Amino acid sequence: MSQDLVFEIFTEAVWLAFRLGVPLLLIGMLVGLIIAVLQAATQIHEQTLTFTPKVIVVALTLLALGPWMLNSLIDFTNRIFELMANTSI
Repeated sequence: MSQDLVFEIFTEAVWLAFRLGVPLLLIGMLVGLIIAVLQAATQIHEQTLTFTPKVIVVALTLLALGPWMLNSLIDFTNRIFELMANTSI
């Protein structure tokens, strides 16, 4: 296995992790921002008010995007196996 192949696989893995993680992080950040604005407007500063909605929304987003995420991971894994089968060790 050459260094170029390892670098290509590593780069693709980092981009895949970025693509899979960004939607969840953005949704969590957006919900956190909305809750923070509501807390600042009402002056209610309860920790569970920020945590619970974020967990629920991120879980729902994960359920909605789960098939796409799983297919992306399966495609990446298949690509790695194809690259390994086509190269000599």
